[in-house]
Amino acid sequence: MDTAQRLAQHFEGTPPFLPETPQNLEETGLHPDQISDLLLKHLYSRGTLAGLELAQEIGLPLQQVLESILSHLQKEHWIEVRGADAGGLGTTRYQYSLTDKGRSRAREVMERNGYVGVAPVSLAQYRQAVEAQAVESGSISQGIVRQALAHLVLKEQTIRQVGPAVNSGRAIFLWGAPGNGKTATADAMGRMMPGNIFIPYAIDVEGNTVVLYDPMNHERVKDVSTKLLKRFDQRWMRIKRPVIMAGGELVMENLDLSYDKTTRTHRAPFQMNANNGIFLIDDFGRQAMPPQALLNRWIMPLEKRRDFLTLVTGHQIEVPFDTLIIFSTNLDPDDLVDEAFLRRIRYKIQFPDPTPTEFREIFMRVCRTRGIPYQDEALKYLVQTYYLPDDRPFRSCQPRDLIEQLIDIARFNQTRPVLSRELLDDAASSYFVRSTKKRPS
Repeated sequence: MDTAQRLAQHFEGTPPFLPETPQNLEETGLHPDQISDLLLKHLYSRGTLAGLELAQEIGLPLQQVLESILSHLQKEHWIEVRGADAGGLGTTRYQYSLTDKGRSRAREVMERNGYVGVAPVSLAQYRQAVEAQAVESGSISQGIVRQALAHLVLKEQTIRQVGPAVNSGRAIFLWGAPGNGKTATADAMGRMMPGNIFIPYAIDVEGNTVVLYDPMNHERVKDVSTKLLKRFDQRWMRIKRPVIMAGGELVMENLDLSYDKTTRTHRAPFQMNANNGIFLIDDFGRQAMPPQALLNRWIMPLEKRRDFLTLVTGHQIEVPFDTLIIFSTNLDPDDLVDEAFLRRIRYKIQFPDPTPTEFREIFMRVCRTRGIPYQDEALKYLVQTYYLPDDRPFRSCQPRDLIEQLIDIARFNQTRPVLSRELLDDAASSYFVRSTKKRPS
């Protein structure tokens, strides 16, 4: 499929990848014993469940997949039918529960793998999904870029650099003083990327369960059509392309599988959660680890588009790496990394301080958004009093911060928020760290 066809699919609403509902055991990508064990764990955790409830909990069709496995579990005397719900047909209404033998078996299974949730997909199925929904599979135009960045006041050169950088699907380096729009631009880059994607709840790797879905970072798409909902495998969910952020708290352990000793399951690291989307490493250079060590971690994944992660057993697994990594820093790039690594990051975008004209535009927009009448004289007073005497640089975030501070003060004083000198003085004096010099009258 060429880029034009993929792009058409993105905008016409037909996903480039659709996990079809499995019609038999083989199409699940799982061994029957894995599904049997998961059924036992659900019944052990929940008690008695109807066949239809089990199918909904596990995300696999009852008739095509689960009926034969439930029948096998009955023959092994691990489960039994405790009656039937009224108004159902066949196994959909049968009430299943564990026998004593089944409870013993469930405890054994839980000791090895305590995951109780939607059935995982195979690692091969996950690889196929990531490849089909690759960041590079779409393309964005100048119009899309400008629309996504319309809420920001950026230099024309910066806007022209963003689109090609996102289209490349490769690493991007954003640098400049704090508060000049780097993080906001990175977030907008995520909105530029066309289409939603499918991710599985969990992945099976050699009998180990790796939980992928992270409700804090994965935003589910709620407007899935009924027609599409009936077609796709319920072990998957449709989400917006992820934009995952890690800052100064990032440590090397966050970039490998984590293991929960209580549930005996693994959790996917940041970059795996960000597959088919963006991984923003904010405040780069302020992590506990040396910048070079962090950068060295990405050399092979960036070049080979695959990553190696380690299971609790010590065995390494290969997973796809389709993440647009964005390094964002307030520090001088030359002080952080050597020229050899910077060469690997083709797109390096600077975010300089806003000019007086740009600062005024930002200030006006913030006032308009917050319902405060803008006055040129008020801004002139603010600049002459709190910027020029201290040679304080403009930052893009300052109008928003100062106006919000002003509103807080006005609310406390039970007065209307306006750009009065008194409110501006109170807001600025509690916002800027250094004391100001003599103010003009």
